[in-house]
Amino acid sequence: MRVDVWLWAVRLFKSRSAAATLLRAGRVRINGSPAKASTAVKPGDRVTWRETLRERDVEVVELLPKRVGAPLAVKAYTDHSPAVPPREERLAVGVRDRGTGRPTKRERREIDRLRGDRRG
Repeated sequence: MRVDVWLWAVRLFKSRSAAATLLRAGRVRINGSPAKASTAVKPGDRVTWRETLRERDVEVVELLPKRVGAPLAVKAYTDHSPAVPPREERLAVGVRDRGTGRPTKRERREIDRLRGDRRG
């Protein structure tokens, strides 16, 4: 079964095209290797991708031929994703006072250091 169809069928994405877009960008991995939309999945495969708030890691338990209701969809995968951080933690990073404008280069580096980015 195609990975884009499976991600849509188990309700991890709102539309098949949303799943395909992420796959085309190379952001979805199956068992650690980058996947295309047409990559086949089978029970036991681990599918990982990054969402805005967290890293998602699910294991395929069952292949569904078409989209099903939420109670059935949850049984088709095992979620190994870490828990979503509390709202206070998510909002604490990146809050700037109103009217201060864009961050300077120095402030940008400090923000990156706080987030754990190694680019700057």
